[in-house]
Amino acid sequence: MCNQKNMLSGLACLCLCSCSTARFYSQALSGQVELMQKARPVAKVIASPKTKRLLKQKLTTVTDILSFAEREMQLPAEGQYNRYSDLGRSHVVWVVFAAPEFSITPKKWSYPLLGKLAYRGFFKEPLAQTEARELKAEGYDVHVAGVDAYSTLGFLRDPLLNTFIGRDDADLAELISHELTHQRLYIKGDTDFNEAFATAVGQEGARRWLRARGRIKELAQYEKDLRAERAFVTMALATRVELDKAYAAVHRPREALLAQKQAILDRFKQRAIALDHEHGGSMSIGRWFKKPVNNARLATLSTYFEMLPGFEALLRRNGGNLEAFFADVEAMCKLPSDERKKHILSFTNT
Repeated sequence: MCNQKNMLSGLACLCLCSCSTARFYSQALSGQVELMQKARPVAKVIASPKTKRLLKQKLTTVTDILSFAEREMQLPAEGQYNRYSDLGRSHVVWVVFAAPEFSITPKKWSYPLLGKLAYRGFFKEPLAQTEARELKAEGYDVHVAGVDAYSTLGFLRDPLLNTFIGRDDADLAELISHELTHQRLYIKGDTDFNEAFATAVGQEGARRWLRARGRIKELAQYEKDLRAERAFVTMALATRVELDKAYAAVHRPREALLAQKQAILDRFKQRAIALDHEHGGSMSIGRWFKKPVNNARLATLSTYFEMLPGFEALLRRNGGNLEAFFADVEAMCKLPSDERKKHILSFTNT
């Protein structure tokens, strides 16, 4: 186990190698240092008379989730999330996504150890907005999103954060299982595979934890919410396919392509609002569409969900046995990314 000084030195080298500008390097280092400096042992936070009762409850719940993840989900929970940081803000980082104006393929940035990722993260929102403006000036579709949690993949001991600790218990169980999955298996440069895999395990972790704790009504609500989410995502992914076909047309004036692109996005919004009405407005679709919808934003949904049904089908094929499931997934590591994706998608209809 390395000491804090060595961890910080390693982080500085990681950032220096991966940053094309001093701006990105300095904010990445200072942001991670802030998380570490503000972190307090969970046990002390719970024991403090100054800690609010709800926070104590949430920290106690996460302790139970971590124990369950280690014992029942075969996830590397030991030593993780045993500290708590209150950053005094609503998001830990702000992430920039970008895609060409007439392409559904997202822009990627290169990072050492991690490979190419389809996003750029900043610990301060103004820096993310500056990056977004520069990308827009280059002609990209851009989306900036506040993110509540992320994983250092085991390079550092991640703390619990105020940015996500207030979520309901089912979402907490999913989030913790999701982030721990990145530490169990992470394939360099394959964002879509990594995130869909972690999403599958995260959702399964939430289901199993709720069931094990006898919280059946909450499990039923969680499953209901997932079905609604899946219906919306299916619409979004179909919209990406429709856009891709439109962009494939050659020798078309830019104005004509822009008009068709907007028409496709408008139809998506209408269908999504109708879906929300079917669910009694519980999906808050109107709020989702308050931010611009473009190639970059739709790509974020594809990252987490396109391969998700394949991972779920593979887990079913293994009879719910997680070790067998993990073994099958780990066996795909040696495949090229395109073959991995094709292999996972092949399970969807089996």
